[in-house]
Amino acid sequence: MNRRRNVSIAANPILIGSVTVLVVIVAVFLSYNANQGLPFVPTYKLDVVLPNASGLVKGNEVRMGGDRVGVVREIQAFSRRDGSTSARLSLALDDTKHHLPVDTKVRVRPKSALGLKYVELTDGTSPKTVPEGGTLAVPQSSGRPVEIDDFFNMFDTPTRDGSTDNLFAFGTGFAGRGGDLNAAFRTLEPLVTHLEPGARNLAAPKTKFAQLFPAFEQAAAEVAPVAETQGRLFANLDRTFGALAGSSEALKATIRGGPRALDVATRELPAQAGFERESAELFRRFRAPFTSLAAASPHLASAFRAGAPALKVSPQLNARVVSTLKALEAFASDPRVIPALQRLTRTANLLEPTIAFATPVQTKCNALTLLFRNLGSALSESDAVGSFLRFSLVAPPQLPGSELGPSATPANGPRGSGKVGSLEEDSFLHSNPYPNTAAPGQTQECESGNEAYTANRQVIGNVPGNQGTYVDPTKRVLK
Repeated sequence: MNRRRNVSIAANPILIGSVTVLVVIVAVFLSYNANQGLPFVPTYKLDVVLPNASGLVKGNEVRMGGDRVGVVREIQAFSRRDGSTSARLSLALDDTKHHLPVDTKVRVRPKSALGLKYVELTDGTSPKTVPEGGTLAVPQSSGRPVEIDDFFNMFDTPTRDGSTDNLFAFGTGFAGRGGDLNAAFRTLEPLVTHLEPGARNLAAPKTKFAQLFPAFEQAAAEVAPVAETQGRLFANLDRTFGALAGSSEALKATIRGGPRALDVATRELPAQAGFERESAELFRRFRAPFTSLAAASPHLASAFRAGAPALKVSPQLNARVVSTLKALEAFASDPRVIPALQRLTRTANLLEPTIAFATPVQTKCNALTLLFRNLGSALSESDAVGSFLRFSLVAPPQLPGSELGPSATPANGPRGSGKVGSLEEDSFLHSNPYPNTAAPGQTQECESGNEAYTANRQVIGNVPGNQGTYVDPTKRVLK
């Protein structure tokens, strides 16, 4: 009797190979798509708008508090209306993460020194959250993170080249000289020991060492304008000392007289100290006038050039001024002058309000000039016989209340057929007997002749609105 043989799955090489290939394919698929998130895992998707993607690439991690919560699915650049460029990041976060508040902070941080980046999220406090598929906008003014490239590019190319040369020179100079350096440091110890008290004295506030170099700078700035003069001074001193070297007796005599000169200086110079102080104060006060005088010297030079010829003829002018002053004296002593001036003063006071009221009529509205220009323009047409008046007929409708002639009632409404667009439709009175002329107390406008015609309404007096003070220019250019 034959027993039935049991068939094991492990004994089938084709099945084992198929299962192995399937597992490898699934592992490759999962590893390939790991940057996009694991498949079949629910995600919370949203967009983030940043001023700059800062070197992010598709598939970079999104972290919150150091924990990985998602990945960057896509990066797109776009242009704003003001012409600036921003980046839009599409993030896929784990669905277990709660929705982000609208004031969540977003930063692009370096993950390593090799340039790998990740997106860091910091939770906000707003109760309002970004919905699924929404957009989280980061302000344009948010701080830009410091990149590793910024650190390496902190110095320009010449500085980096100079640093390289210095390191190479120092390395070459110190190589193999350890013993010499040790000997130098050993000999520097006494110097540093004795230097400490002197350095302490220099650093003391009483020495005012900090003012030494600014004083040197000020002294150099003061002597810089006279550098050429000082150069000539040293050249002259060289000739002087050369001459003294050739005459030893004269030099000896000068040295013998030096003590007596020093005694006189010791006795007399203290008495001159007050005069020197007052002279210094005087010249200090003269500094500002001299500066102004230097700035005004070009104008003074032209004034002197113009004044010299005038001074030559001034005696003749003075002689004529004498006769003029005598005539003025006789005029002032005339008893009729004072009453006449008093009457003239009263006349000016009476005319002042009228002139003040009428002045803007001409100065702002140009009324008189326009009047004479229009009169001249009215008679500008001519033929072989002579000039004639230009005119045009205005024919309003003849109605009971018309403005064409005598009327029984004021022109205050339609009196015609009532048809829209007909000549009889508008029969309203438009009268402005006292137009504004920009006079004191009036609206600042030139209303006369500039009134806008208001249809289908009676307008008596000043028209609504401000007509402005602009008038046609009447200036003529003579050729």
